[in-house]
Amino acid sequence: MTEIKVVNKSRHPLPRYATPLSAGMDLRANIGEPLTLHPMERRLIPTGIFIALPPGYEAQVRPRSGLALKHGVTVLNTPGTIDADYRGEVMVLLVNFSSDDFIVEDGERIAQMVVARHERGEWVEVETLDETERGAGGYGHTGVK
Repeated sequence: MTEIKVVNKSRHPLPRYATPLSAGMDLRANIGEPLTLHPMERRLIPTGIFIALPPGYEAQVRPRSGLALKHGVTVLNTPGTIDADYRGEVMVLLVNFSSDDFIVEDGERIAQMVVARHERGEWVEVETLDETERGAGGYGHTGVK
């Protein structure tokens, strides 16, 4: 378990895992009054949560599958990355892809956050790359079977 420093300026409990094997913690809207998200509208929704991740970690903000399935509401920049040196409020960029208005309520679970370890890469310039069976085959190159 990785310790994460957190400041909770919201009116809601800290994000938590719903089950023992959950990968993500639910993030809640921290808004003064209900907010209407019109069809095809995107809005940045505050959570009231501020975090300090340890070096070598990131937090990924991802959609909640129930909101996407039932209401067509998702996180637009998914996954949204929170870097270890960011100290601002965790915000969620929601978009409404449905044809109906969606009301975001204070305290509503609007996204999930996954904490993940990551590596930093270092470029090594070379003249050629090694050959592989796949080669330069890109999108759809393996067919549909």
